[in-house]
Amino acid sequence: MRKKRFSPLALILAVVITLAVTLGGVALAAWAFIGPQALTLLEGLALVNTRFVGEYEESEVVDAAMTGMVSGLNDRWSYYLDPESYAATQQRRQNVYTGIGVTVNYTDEAGLTVIAVTEDGPADQAGLQVGDVITAVDGTSLAGDARYDGADLIQGEAGTTVELEVRGADGTVRTVTATRAQLETDPVEYELLESGVGYIQVKNFYRRSADRVKEAVDDLVAQGATALVFDMRNNGGGYLDELTEMLDYLLPEGPIFRQQDREGNEKVTNSDAHFIDLPMATLVNADTYSAAEFFGAELQEQGVGVIVGEPTSGKGYSQQTFPLSGGGGLGISTEKYFTGNGVSLIGTGVTLDREVYLSEEEGQLLLAGQLPHGEDAQLQAALELLGAA
Repeated sequence: MRKKRFSPLALILAVVITLAVTLGGVALAAWAFIGPQALTLLEGLALVNTRFVGEYEESEVVDAAMTGMVSGLNDRWSYYLDPESYAATQQRRQNVYTGIGVTVNYTDEAGLTVIAVTEDGPADQAGLQVGDVITAVDGTSLAGDARYDGADLIQGEAGTTVELEVRGADGTVRTVTATRAQLETDPVEYELLESGVGYIQVKNFYRRSADRVKEAVDDLVAQGATALVFDMRNNGGGYLDELTEMLDYLLPEGPIFRQQDREGNEKVTNSDAHFIDLPMATLVNADTYSAAEFFGAELQEQGVGVIVGEPTSGKGYSQQTFPLSGGGGLGISTEKYFTGNGVSLIGTGVTLDREVYLSEEEGQLLLAGQLPHGEDAQLQAALELLGAA
């Protein structure tokens, strides 16, 4: 008769010891990889989940912890996005959004004033017109400060409906129903001014912006443009590849952009031989950030462009947004960037060829797309520098 080599108790002890060693190894690896401070965050959440006696939403605890962690970086450009914000941001960066296709402002305390309607969009199909004031959304009044929440109330999932109470320009009130849809936004608008100068407004550097700039430049050149003005005011930047694609198209052969990571490794982007042989100007203001600043700075550095407007923010870091397992996203500064000649804009912003300010009222009209070119002092100064005023 053969004897058993291990008793049940010995087997259980072996499993327990193996598990302990494995968990200890995992903990040691985590300690080495993320450090004791990160483990402290995990310990804190574990204690909250196992010992806290009050009621709470775990997602709110995590959001607050992530927000606090980013705040501790003391970097105004890094950010945390909760799952809803992350999804909306990803959509916006494709230059698409879900809504009804209206542009509004907040000048009327009764609600949202419609200043533009997307052709064939849900709002257009529902009969909304420029000059209408949206006074309520699904029965919720937008009077007073509530109007600032109106855009969020109008947005929702594609295919769902929203009921709007609308006051027409003649004072009549009606109720309309619009079906939300996913809509594309055009990041570029352009026109040939009477002076013969091509005017190109670039709203962001997200997807399709470089293609649209090239289309605009080609069309304006074909129309006989003698110079180009790029309006980067209120442009918060976007993707670096969109920026470098624009610069490559406009500038002659040579370095046009430099990036440097935390280890000091440098990447240099060069332009090819193709370029646009026209004088250029860039319009900027205090809300011109990142890629929009470097666009003007590189044209200026190459000797083909002037910069007109207000001092800019001086953003010289690029952010990478990392998706998180909980559905949110963490955007942190991962690189410094420089002009082709290695100039940083951190803390300085662009160098203005002419400093020109708009009044607060003019700035609001500009933001709403309602400032006439003839009353735009910054644009007129740029035209004067280009010899076209």
